[in-house]
Amino acid sequence: MSPEGPQAGEITALREGAALVDRSYMGRLAISGPQAREALGALATNDVEGLEPGTGCFAACCTAKGRMLGEIRVLYTGEELGLDMERVSLQPVFDLIRHGLVGYDAELHKRTLQTAQLSLLGPQAREIAGAGNLGNAECDNTGAEVEGVAVLLAATNLGVDLFCEEAGADRLREALVARGAVPAGIELAELARVESGRPRYGVDLDETVIPQEAGLNERLVSFEKGCYVGQETIARLHYRGRPNRRLCLLALPEGTRTGEPLSLEGRAVGELTSVADSPGRGTLGLALVRREAPDGARVDVGDQGSEAEILGPAGS
Repeated sequence: MSPEGPQAGEITALREGAALVDRSYMGRLAISGPQAREALGALATNDVEGLEPGTGCFAACCTAKGRMLGEIRVLYTGEELGLDMERVSLQPVFDLIRHGLVGYDAELHKRTLQTAQLSLLGPQAREIAGAGNLGNAECDNTGAEVEGVAVLLAATNLGVDLFCEEAGADRLREALVARGAVPAGIELAELARVESGRPRYGVDLDETVIPQEAGLNERLVSFEKGCYVGQETIARLHYRGRPNRRLCLLALPEGTRTGEPLSLEGRAVGELTSVADSPGRGTLGLALVRREAPDGARVDVGDQGSEAEILGPAGS
């Protein structure tokens, strides 16, 4: 996050109204065809095949050894599977899916440049989006129209995401602001993310991480579905093992920055990957921490003699 952080009006919108964030930095794909769900189900960690139109799920795409290539959100419209992910994951996930579709009646499409994504964050997000027909479960989705712009609405843990053709993005943005949304920057989105304990691939997670280490099994992994790439390692760790590290939310001293090492009794236990200054909660951070540092432990931050408290597991 920038040293300035979110503006006061943006934070008020997040807490009491609806903040509007442009997610053009995300990558997007789509899979269409009669075997789209079956094909992606053979590649992703969650139960994509069981999705009904208007529902969705989060999943991971992994290597054969269970390491994460990326976290994806899958939105099933009934006509296609829409996938969005961090841009750093786009090429590895695209390559995995492109090879995995061989033999299936399904087609992969690039949608990053053609699609705009806007996020409304806050308690008034649904009202401003006109999302009265949208389900309450995260990843529920439905088609709608906002001031003449066709959109796909998707429920999130913090509000509503809106997808539209890139050509309609400016008109959609203006319409949402006219309805009361407050334009906000990525700093506010990062604050909301860290407060909710959600890791970001490419920031908190990378190709060395197995989903369970980040506390993501409940949200990303089904242990009742059929085979997928990386299943053996992920299942073995779940049923027989215990990861050596876990994603934690920490209360930090003011002025702490990402990248600072964490240590317990002189032994390195992790490194801060996300930091945000939260009005009312102080400075918070995320880090993959070795399991010998329990909840409530106070760990040293950097070499300045300051301490942080491990508040508990993140990643829900």
